[in-house]
Amino acid sequence: MQQRLSAGVIVVREGRDGTRFLLLRAYRNWDFPKGLVEPGEDPLAAAVREAHEEADLADLKFEWGTEFVETEPYAHNKIARYYLARTRADRVTLKANPALGRPEHHEYRWVELEEALALTVPRLQRVIAWAARKMLRPSPLA
Repeated sequence: MQQRLSAGVIVVREGRDGTRFLLLRAYRNWDFPKGLVEPGEDPLAAAVREAHEEADLADLKFEWGTEFVETEPYAHNKIARYYLARTRADRVTLKANPALGRPEHHEYRWVELEEALALTVPRLQRVIAWAARKMLRPSPLA
């Protein structure tokens, strides 16, 4: 079976209550904004497109660079590649997917690190741990 690549963004924001991660829920599954990379599409461009399509986020800042982390293969040989970005937005709009006629996700939450780890499956917990380590390092754009 041919491997498929998804690309997404681990979106974080700073607030009075500290750093929060954006998680989107589809049925019982929590994840970050992500989707399949189209043929010929750059994975980072796909990740940005998906964040806009799924959560209406347009102000992403890749303050830690464009390094990424990938999951191990899952769900019919799919690999998800995640980039880390910051937003100033605190409201998210779960936009309707034209093919479905409804949003792909049922809800969103801005959560602290511990809750993000508790809500997600092990392959995403590894991704979250990577993001948390990256955020501890000074931003190359600072």
